[in-house]
Amino acid sequence: MDTAKEIREGEALDWQTLEDYLRANIPGLQGKMSVAQFHGGHANLTYLLTFGGKEFVLRRPPFGKIAPGAHDMKREYKVLSKLYQYYPRAPRAFHLCEDESIIGARFVVLEKRTGVVVRTRVIDEFQTFDKVEERLVIAMAKAMADLHLVNHQAADLTKLGRPEGFIERQLAGWGQRWELSKSAENQHMDAVLNQLRSAIPQAQRISIIHNDIKLDNCQFQPDNPDEVTSIFDWDMCTLGDPLIDLGTTLSYYPDQRKKQLKNLPVQLHGDFPPKEFLIEQYGAYSGLSIDNIRWYEAFAYWKGAIVAQQLFRRYLNGATKDPRMAGFETAMQAMAKLAREILQV
Repeated sequence: MDTAKEIREGEALDWQTLEDYLRANIPGLQGKMSVAQFHGGHANLTYLLTFGGKEFVLRRPPFGKIAPGAHDMKREYKVLSKLYQYYPRAPRAFHLCEDESIIGARFVVLEKRTGVVVRTRVIDEFQTFDKVEERLVIAMAKAMADLHLVNHQAADLTKLGRPEGFIERQLAGWGQRWELSKSAENQHMDAVLNQLRSAIPQAQRISIIHNDIKLDNCQFQPDNPDEVTSIFDWDMCTLGDPLIDLGTTLSYYPDQRKKQLKNLPVQLHGDFPPKEFLIEQYGAYSGLSIDNIRWYEAFAYWKGAIVAQQLFRRYLNGATKDPRMAGFETAMQAMAKLAREILQV
């Protein structure tokens, strides 16, 4: 089970101020508030809040300087306060606090979902199922395709993003994040950006895209590896080209080219089918052509390299003591090299 644990050093909040605020703004809270922390993520801070028999999840941005547009709790609330009615895998958002004096940043309060999360390898609960890795991949591909088929107009999410020029803005925005976070020059990062800009694909469809779909952002029930019941971390959700999501998922997926690389933010081990299987499953469920998927995969590795550099920069600046962040400069270099290799295939 994806259980909450003790509060990590340096990541405690002003619990009394928070409790007073929540009691004044969320009806029906009974009993004293207890707190714990989910340790799985690398960026946003996620806490379990319990009032009597009621459980909630609180999410806020990480401590330290935040890149423009990153860790957008207002966006997450906007999506999850509506999407749950059209996409049951999306937890419901109950409250957005924009008063940063409460805990030092904006935060969102969400529905607590219960289930299991696959982080680095298949969990014990799933070991008795035949072809379980293949079944998990099929479930994730279907969940992603189903999201991309949601009618964003019916869900009242037409103002979530501007589809026209979406990829161009993505390249510009992430390029700016790289410039703000880099601690040294990297020839692969610059070369990849130039190659991506020279061959921008045309979107086949405009969809709600999550922007961070991977197995450890999916939740399953212990007796069912064939269905994703929840997807987490919606702060980067927008409208745009759905193959951006598939490219991101591929960048987290096991790959022979990554076997010798250490310190990647996501290391998934097990008897997983090849990437081509995931690509084919998504194509079948979504109805989209996946002929140009390598462009999207390279973009995802390039973007992942920037995320890793941002996390390393936070560690370098003393904004976090999480020891996992110390090796992320190496992860950035590895992903930048992989992105360049993919574009040269």
